[in-house]
Amino acid sequence: MDIEKTVDIKYEDANLDERIIRAVSELGYEVMTPIQKEAVPVMLNGSDLIGQAQTGTGKTAAFGIPIVQKTDPSSEKTQALILCPTRELAIQGAEEIRKYARYYSGIRVLPIYGGQDINKQIRSLRGNAQIVVGTPGRVMDHLRRHTIKLDALKVMVLDEADEMLDMGFRDDIVSILSDIPGEHQTALFSATMPKPILQITKDFLKEDAVFVKIPSKELTIPLVRQYYYEIPKGMKTDAVSRLLDYYNPARTLIFTNTKRMADELTEELTGRGYFADTLHGDLTQQQRDHVMLGFRSGGTEILIATDVAARGIDVDDVEAVINYDIPEDIEYYVHRIGRTGRAGKKGRAHTLVVGREIYKIRDIEKYCHTRIELRRIPAYEDVKASKADSILDQVIGIASGEDLSDMIPIIENRMYDCEITSLDLAAAFLKKAMGNTGSGAADEDFITYGSVDRKTRKKAYSEKHKKDAHAFSGFNKKKIRSRDLNLDGSVKTGKKKDKNKNRSRYKKGK
Repeated sequence: MDIEKTVDIKYEDANLDERIIRAVSELGYEVMTPIQKEAVPVMLNGSDLIGQAQTGTGKTAAFGIPIVQKTDPSSEKTQALILCPTRELAIQGAEEIRKYARYYSGIRVLPIYGGQDINKQIRSLRGNAQIVVGTPGRVMDHLRRHTIKLDALKVMVLDEADEMLDMGFRDDIVSILSDIPGEHQTALFSATMPKPILQITKDFLKEDAVFVKIPSKELTIPLVRQYYYEIPKGMKTDAVSRLLDYYNPARTLIFTNTKRMADELTEELTGRGYFADTLHGDLTQQQRDHVMLGFRSGGTEILIATDVAARGIDVDDVEAVINYDIPEDIEYYVHRIGRTGRAGKKGRAHTLVVGREIYKIRDIEKYCHTRIELRRIPAYEDVKASKADSILDQVIGIASGEDLSDMIPIIENRMYDCEITSLDLAAAFLKKAMGNTGSGAADEDFITYGSVDRKTRKKAYSEKHKKDAHAFSGFNKKKIRSRDLNLDGSVKTGKKKDKNKNRSRYKKGK
């Protein structure tokens, strides 16, 4: 079924146990998300489920709440197994399900994943966890050791199934699903539905499985404003700096297609004074944990990641996503921008486009049934004004809300000693607080043929051609080449050679 109804359903109206309603209420949740509204009743009824929903839409609650309600605390056997693609998602999923089960006595939720001492996990499993959340590889290890037994399993969940297949877990998933001996319920959740996923649903889910899908028009999340910028080659880093300075997001995720580019961009941005760090497959688990801790705590404001390394990132307060490189696979675009615009908050997705990459934007728009708006890179004066407004708003807030009586004499004495006006002093404070307001590139450097209208292009050309005529030669019908310039950079003038003159003499001579 497609989710098209907009009628809100409260948790207390969803036939849920009072203990779950109490736990959910304390978490501040009131109304079910679309995927929860459709999936929870299906899960409670025991039917198999296929759910197409994006990361950040409340999928964990969609299967976690019914699992808690259906778990028998008096039985110490494993009754629910949830597979996740990454360690981070396994930990976060287990923590969230524990919150729903906080008023149940005797329900134990355990995450298991690679990178942790397996002997420690074996000891924890001996404590009899009814709900296990784990990564496919580590679950397979425990099945081989018989430290996890599935003979009493009631519910099997595949979360982020497309991500698990992309990471090479298909064989493990098939093996785990094949090893479940008894009758059970299976639920599969995925942001996309490629053929391998559909094959798994055909092989392991019942024929009457319910298919719940968020309409494709909502795949990219309505709260995310999507923009793209056509820029010249070699100007990407400067463009990123302008966007960061202008919008000033508290947390930003920047995606690159390669590990090398992630490292280079991180080095470039940190050199410009930004608090940036990188996340890619070459990092050890300890390094990865350290990077994610910094990003979650706010010590790192900008995280630059590859698509593979970003799997499992689940941070709600990401205000902006920047696609430094357009993803090779359109489906990755959905995953990328789904990192922002969560929990009812608005977000922005910025995509940098060079040359013929504009056709990839059109493909994304068709696939996602969305429109990505063309924008210009903010001008230097716009960035400066934006920074000044932000700083002045903070200062005015302090001036109106705090006691400054002990500061005023200090300012008065310094003004008297230095013979400076209060206006000059305030301007100096503002200049110091603003720091570097430019990316080092001139405004006209960001102009490309497709990024602005014809009038603006001609104006930019007339202002710039004396310095660098060939850079905007595509804007006029006549191409200006280096041999058409004088030594000072101006365009040569004079009589044109008659190309037909020699030709006519040649004919006469013949």
